[in-house]
Amino acid sequence: MVFIGDGYTAGELPRFRADVDRHVKVLWSIEPFRSYRSYVNVWAVQVPSPDSGVDCDPSLDGPRRDTPLGMGFWGGCDPRSVQRLLAVDGAAAARYADLVAGTSAANRQIVALAHSSTYGGAGGTFATASGGNALSSQITPHEIGHSLGGLQDEYDYYARGMPGGAYGGGEPASAHHTVLTSEQLRDRRAKWWRWLGEESEAGGVIGRYEGGLYSTGGVWRPTRHSLMKTLGYPFDEVGREVMVQAVSAKVDLVQGHTPNGAPIGADRTVWVDTLHPLGGELDVVWRLDGRPLPAGGARTVDLRRLPLTPGRHALTATVTDPTPFVRDPAVRGSAALTRSVAWTVDTRLPTRPQRVAVRFTSHTPTQTPVGAWSVVHADTTHPPDRIPAVRWALDGRPVANPGNDRDLDLSALRIRPGRHTLTARIAGTAHVLRWTVDAAPAEASYELSAPLRTVREPGRPVEYVYDGPFTMRLDAADDHGGHVVTQFRVNGDGWYTYYGWPTDARAPFLFTPSGTEIDGLVYGKLGSPRAVPWDDAAPRYGTHTVEYRTIDPAGNTGAAGRFLVTLVRPAGS
Repeated sequence: MVFIGDGYTAGELPRFRADVDRHVKVLWSIEPFRSYRSYVNVWAVQVPSPDSGVDCDPSLDGPRRDTPLGMGFWGGCDPRSVQRLLAVDGAAAARYADLVAGTSAANRQIVALAHSSTYGGAGGTFATASGGNALSSQITPHEIGHSLGGLQDEYDYYARGMPGGAYGGGEPASAHHTVLTSEQLRDRRAKWWRWLGEESEAGGVIGRYEGGLYSTGGVWRPTRHSLMKTLGYPFDEVGREVMVQAVSAKVDLVQGHTPNGAPIGADRTVWVDTLHPLGGELDVVWRLDGRPLPAGGARTVDLRRLPLTPGRHALTATVTDPTPFVRDPAVRGSAALTRSVAWTVDTRLPTRPQRVAVRFTSHTPTQTPVGAWSVVHADTTHPPDRIPAVRWALDGRPVANPGNDRDLDLSALRIRPGRHTLTARIAGTAHVLRWTVDAAPAEASYELSAPLRTVREPGRPVEYVYDGPFTMRLDAADDHGGHVVTQFRVNGDGWYTYYGWPTDARAPFLFTPSGTEIDGLVYGKLGSPRAVPWDDAAPRYGTHTVEYRTIDPAGNTGAAGRFLVTLVRPAGS
């Protein structure tokens, strides 16, 4: 993933680096990027700009600026466009991205950040976003959803503040829009039928919710709100499944293997090296002449221990991503999530002796703490005459790790809160790797505007009573430093990333009985969500539960805190 800044002068490049850090940390808090961040190398290309800022910001009569990527609002200063459409010179973006060795259009995603606090972005071949808007770090994953995943907007409008009208087309090509009923989805096994009725990470139950593709009616989406409809929420399960395939398609599950261009002897070991997602281990199944071998997911098998009859045999290793984020067998079986390697084993062929030094090769980076929720890996060299064993220990005590010893799932260890030391040692050698395990999530705190009264009762969260608008500020602190993502949700709805307030990231979030309209969108309605002016504006009086939590730079999700807010009718209303 290549971030390129536009409109940042030489003196403003530290601001660019800070913007990239914030955008990336928010990206890592959103699935599937959280679980697959080990698949992504992030680069920042610093290009000093002659002028500060970008074109037509914020209005069409705004100045034209001399910048390396020629970025501009209004679709590049087009009066027929809309302000929020942030265009980029694609040829220039590709040229600067080419400075990153080893990248090409096949294995990279370009994100162009404009030095601006105006809301905007776009998601064509390249993703664009304003770097400094309060919502800009939410714009980036939304636009990557377009650019990388091919996801469509779930907005029920195109022009802000104006309903989009009725959809009049046939069944959309979009994976997350349909004109079918729930019954038809099930009967035809179409689109998201496998997810119907499931609780969604984006809030509510997966089903059919009217509106999308810029139309208010006649077309349906899977959830009430997701990242492709309302910034702040995560991808719903349908979009997340698409993104898992899109991210995985940019890489290769098999990173290396015993050469298979010619038959090999039966007097040796055979190996595959795989990728290592943070969210779970990949499965490796070995088969000999079509029959599974009891290898326990190991990345290496010793042919000398197999009862091979004289002659030739077919050996295969099939690597599969078993992620629960994918339910469609076609996606699971695609080249993005399943890869096989095959060898011909000939018992008559002797293996030429090779001396291969035993050492670690690739491994989870040791320079930064690893989260207690994640999978840590340590790959080794592959001598043909033996299988090096990796032994793991936590705070000096050995930990069991049956089967594939190249990966260790820290979440299975139920590590107590705090800071710990993890080691991986190649048995019989002095080769050791060490990591700091961060098992202490960041701590969150909240600050509310003054209530009418505060109610404290034993065994019940603290309750704040209001008869009108109130503000909430969320803060977080982490002992390892770095940008911490804070989130909140109301009445068990989807988790919503806290960003301050759309017009000022330093301002607290404002809750009002009917929400606050800003540039044609509605924010902060207490109770049932409201995204656009034509959504239900009726105040939801009564008591509401507000929860808040953190996701720290190591990916640890903190336990949720909670408080109650009771909204009463104003006197005389």
